[in-house]
Amino acid sequence: MQDLKVTLMQTALHWEQPDANRAMLAEKIARCGETDLIVLPEMFTTGFSMNAPAHAEPADGPTLAWLAGQAAERKAVITGSVMVSVDGGYRNRLFWMPPNGRYSYYDKRHLFRMAGEHEHYQSGSDRLIVELNGWRICPLICYDLRFPVFSRNRGDYDLLVYIAEWPAPRRRHWQTLLAARAIENLSYVVGVNVVGDDGVGHHYSGDSTAVTMAGDILLTGAEQEFCQTVTLGAAALSDWRRQLPFHIDADAFEIS
Repeated sequence: MQDLKVTLMQTALHWEQPDANRAMLAEKIARCGETDLIVLPEMFTTGFSMNAPAHAEPADGPTLAWLAGQAAERKAVITGSVMVSVDGGYRNRLFWMPPNGRYSYYDKRHLFRMAGEHEHYQSGSDRLIVELNGWRICPLICYDLRFPVFSRNRGDYDLLVYIAEWPAPRRRHWQTLLAARAIENLSYVVGVNVVGDDGVGHHYSGDSTAVTMAGDILLTGAEQEFCQTVTLGAAALSDWRRQLPFHIDADAFEIS
């Protein structure tokens, strides 16, 4: 396992304008330096919209093709979620797109009922664990952050990634829970959020963050767009787990 370079793409989004968002993000991605993984926000083509009938695309639609092209051109994995139409319903689907185009996906399990997400989208069930340069990575979506059992490290990942549209009034929750997930799971954590205002009056402060397994903040920023790359140290993670093997005493559990 070697050190991993992760790029956090904190940006404002054009409300319910997929073409404009893909074009905007392509320009930003083109300016990124060398990296292994580029993390985009939740629903990066539309913003956190419940108008799936108007804006959801097929799972193999234009955004999937766009992600494949961007990943191949940048020679890096790109991840983020979009609204997709599947089997007569809709999913908030995270795509994990490597340069070779052999993608994986995760459908958001915890749907944010306070915004009615559970009334418009179907929930996923299983976590996704992917491998990159020897790192085992678990990508999750926004509201999942509030559920530590689902996020629990079962000895199967080294990095948790949360993509989000997390409103500014609860920014302290976002910051606190990202650090908590890192500490309790002996794992690096990366969280990527949006900035600005959406089409239904919510404001987002960003606060995209990279946290070490010790809870130390490697990178964070609020209220402005940025594309920042952080290097996650493989040796530091291995040493921490060896010196403080809290996981040995973890409780066994099952998720129904």
